[in-house]
Amino acid sequence: MKIALVHEFLTQLGGAERVLEALHEIFPQAPVYTLIYDQQKTKNVFANWPIHASFLQRLPAAVEHYKWFLPLMPKAIESFDLDQYDLIFSDSSAFGKGVKITDQGTLICYCHTPTRYLWENMDEYVATLPYPAVLKYFIRIYLNKILKPWDIQAAGRPNYFIANSRTVQKRIQRYYGRDSTVIYPPVDTDFFKPVSSRKEYFLTGSRLEPYKRIDLVIKVFNQLNLPLKVVGTGTDWENLRKTAKTNIEFVGAVSDLELRRLYSEARAFVFPALEDAGIMVLESLACETPVIGLNHGGTAEFVRDGVEGVLFETYNVDEIIEAVRKFTRMEFDKAQIRARALDHDKQKFKQKILNFIVTHVKT
Repeated sequence: MKIALVHEFLTQLGGAERVLEALHEIFPQAPVYTLIYDQQKTKNVFANWPIHASFLQRLPAAVEHYKWFLPLMPKAIESFDLDQYDLIFSDSSAFGKGVKITDQGTLICYCHTPTRYLWENMDEYVATLPYPAVLKYFIRIYLNKILKPWDIQAAGRPNYFIANSRTVQKRIQRYYGRDSTVIYPPVDTDFFKPVSSRKEYFLTGSRLEPYKRIDLVIKVFNQLNLPLKVVGTGTDWENLRKTAKTNIEFVGAVSDLELRRLYSEARAFVFPALEDAGIMVLESLACETPVIGLNHGGTAEFVRDGVEGVLFETYNVDEIIEAVRKFTRMEFDKAQIRARALDHDKQKFKQKILNFIVTHVKT
């Protein structure tokens, strides 16, 4: 078969890019179609890949400010000519599922989530945009009246959906009325493993965006006065730093080698986000580091309260403080923590993807 991969944005390195790397290992000759490609921000990880960027790539300022071009993205994703491919494998959290194919082709969508800012947190998304109120008013109209209908239409294009968690599987059914198969995202357990002895600090991290709720972790550790390291960058970086006390250190963007060391040394990885799946949770577990996280979403599918960590129910600072205090009074079985991550090893992920294709796609 002739196979192509579709990945919405190559503008950062995160969980979705871990999935893309695993898919590329399965199909090393497959070209990657993407709306925008920023080689610098992806640190040349994809420099030798056959990448085809959309017409947005050629527009002034689009690479640096691609979010400004949201109204053009449906047209851009539909502009790819994929007629020559037998199988198109798209990993998507918004536009990737909307590529157009012929009747002879098969489109599989590995769905990270139905478009979050349309279905889960539109109010929060619009409120945090750095635009005047009048512009936000028109953005809300565009999202509701134009992009939502397109998103539903696009969700009808894949022949098959794969969900990255049971949480996302339920959303796909709720918003799109589509069935899906759950295949959890991969963690490279050969790489992510204990490499350093424990130290006294706690670790948190992600893209530093408001919806990740790292602000709650800052508030908690401001009160507890325990050492905390914060990994990642994003639009919330300055706001978080302004509110943090001296016991909190911001380490910014780090290499995988540095991230592995930080996981390995931390007492626990504190992760408050309502995650679709949560590869960082799996990476922490692979390093034998327990997780203090939200008892909802992907985190709750990987972490059992009292076994691989401690879970809290709500975004209440006092409740999270109690979860951290509870953690400090407990002991955990490191081998059992790592075993949880081994269930989602990258090699197992690749085999499940291949099995799905063999089962569902005519070769």
